[in-house]
Amino acid sequence: MTLAIHIHRLATRDHTLVQDLRFEVAPGQILTLMGPSGCGKSSVLAAIAGTLDHEALQCESSVRLDGQALDALPTAARGIGLLFQEDLLFAHMTVAENLLFAVPAGPKRDRLDAVERALSEAGLAGFGARDPATLSGGQRARIALMRALLAHPRVLLLDEPFSRLDAALRDQFRAFVFEHLRARRMPAVLVTHDAADIADPALVIELGHAR
Repeated sequence: MTLAIHIHRLATRDHTLVQDLRFEVAPGQILTLMGPSGCGKSSVLAAIAGTLDHEALQCESSVRLDGQALDALPTAARGIGLLFQEDLLFAHMTVAENLLFAVPAGPKRDRLDAVERALSEAGLAGFGARDPATLSGGQRARIALMRALLAHPRVLLLDEPFSRLDAALRDQFRAFVFEHLRARRMPAVLVTHDAADIADPALVIELGHAR
């Protein structure tokens, strides 16, 4: 499952942010996009996911997954998961309900079993009935990742998901994320400002200043 991207041009009304950006991400690889604020890193992720604000940004791009063109597909049909700086857990749901929300339709027992397996993988077995507000930052981050993976995405996009954690938690969660992506052989694109977040030094693209 290889992700192939070509951003011909990504621009605001006044500035070109990205031009002629090409990259491929093979199964299990994690490509890192770096660069200063405002250079278009997060907008590249939005272009891939199909969530770009076309009133604010103009984009000519090609997004292909295993040769299939995704550009004309709505976001929900692209099979692309997203993990952000904020965990975005639903405050009115329990931990288990947050996870269940992402599980595709199917027999109830199978869906509940998937939630239990995810909790176990996250090292949080028995936490299903907890209120998300009672979890630590690291625990919430792990639940957010497991929720993203339970939706069975074909690709995962990560927009600075480690930046709000302190140094010790950041190292632990980064290793946790990379382990799960590689185990699933899922291509991923990571946006970060921190060189310590780079998964593979051979898969780094530095985007320049807006111009």
